[in-house]
Amino acid sequence: MTQKDLAQMSHDELIELILVQIEQLEQLKADNEALRLKLEKGKKPPTNSSNSSRPPSRDQKRSLPSDRRKRRHGPPAGHPRHERKFVANPDYIVEVKAETCSHCHAGLHSAEGVLRDVNQITELPPAKAEVIEVRQYEVSCLECGGTQVGEPPAGLEMERVFGARLEATVVDYRQEQHMSYQRTQAALRNLHGVEISQGGIDKIMQRAGNKALQEVELIQASVRQSAVIHSDETGSRVDGQNWWEWVFCSLSAVLHVIRFNRSSDVIRDVMGDAQAEVWVSDAWNGQLKAPAQQHQLCLAHQLRNLQAIVDAYPTSFWPQAMQSLLRYTIYLHHQRDQMQPDQFQTQVARVERLCDWLIRRQLTQPQARRLQRRYQKHRDSLFACLHRSDVSPTNNVSERALRPSVIHRKVIGCFRSGWGAQAYAALASVIDTAELSGVHAFDAIQSLSGLPSLPLPSGS
Repeated sequence: MTQKDLAQMSHDELIELILVQIEQLEQLKADNEALRLKLEKGKKPPTNSSNSSRPPSRDQKRSLPSDRRKRRHGPPAGHPRHERKFVANPDYIVEVKAETCSHCHAGLHSAEGVLRDVNQITELPPAKAEVIEVRQYEVSCLECGGTQVGEPPAGLEMERVFGARLEATVVDYRQEQHMSYQRTQAALRNLHGVEISQGGIDKIMQRAGNKALQEVELIQASVRQSAVIHSDETGSRVDGQNWWEWVFCSLSAVLHVIRFNRSSDVIRDVMGDAQAEVWVSDAWNGQLKAPAQQHQLCLAHQLRNLQAIVDAYPTSFWPQAMQSLLRYTIYLHHQRDQMQPDQFQTQVARVERLCDWLIRRQLTQPQARRLQRRYQKHRDSLFACLHRSDVSPTNNVSERALRPSVIHRKVIGCFRSGWGAQAYAALASVIDTAELSGVHAFDAIQSLSGLPSLPLPSGS
């Protein structure tokens, strides 16, 4: 329609045309809004650590408000003050007395003093390695003429180049502190005055790895005999390839295994013919094939999966109700000892009924239906923690055991060989298992190297 056509139309015809166009415009706006809502409804919400397995370190950090950035640093008001306790038997005591009078300059050597104040300073001695020279003699018997060679005591063997404590320090720097060969060299030189080549460091790591591999069989046997086993896996880089590090945790042992695959074959190789009573893990298919009489799904993983649905459909009832039920399950597990047995069982039955009601509801969201089918299939694996006190509702035990390996991977990068990966896993198994018994990581590493060379045995 042109301007000439509009000029020929009457006043009433123009009004009718405008009304028709307004109606068409409103219809187009309504259609556009419907399409926008449809697109937003099907759009996946942003992934973060609260609704997926993405680590918190990759979350987008929000800016702090200006008033919080400018607040005074330090402990909050009312925070109790903590002071370092004095050592009962200090190694050194320094008496500080005035020698002359500041007024008349008279000597004060014979004057008795009154103790005014006491202070203790904790200091490290000079970090200098000591070298022990072992001289082995051959002696001829005066009676028969036979020769005898003296045997050095443990820790001073003739084939030894570095003492057990020094070797344990090297392994601790590499294994526990995630230091590279170059940084380990620098730390030994600057902190201990020891010059050692990267090849020497590698030989120490090989010796420790071989000793640790010999103890892995005992650790694996202990895991196999456990009633409850926690298991998890994470990625690992070996010789430029994607491998997987598995961990198997029990009350008495922790076993680390690094393999080239993520299938259930790894679990079968570890367990052999043994079968656990309860296997705690996430919903990974390989873990669910583990040989166990019963499984316990990690409820923390399920809460994150449900949170993804809540983020996509904020007004949806089912995921929020399921979240509340699982959170109450975790709370109920921890409150078991504070409740009467009959009261606890009443709450367990209530949780079971609510779960059955929720997993039978008709759902429309595809993500919610997917999780609902999972819970229907693994219904018996949701609340094993409420029927056994030794079963945890989450798999945090395994995730904490894998956390140092994740840090090691991020700092070091990757393993250059399959043997290096196996040695790392064996050392991690020995260290984590020893810590379950209250043995410090350094002491566990030192036990692999033998007895310390210092202090010297009596009579040396």
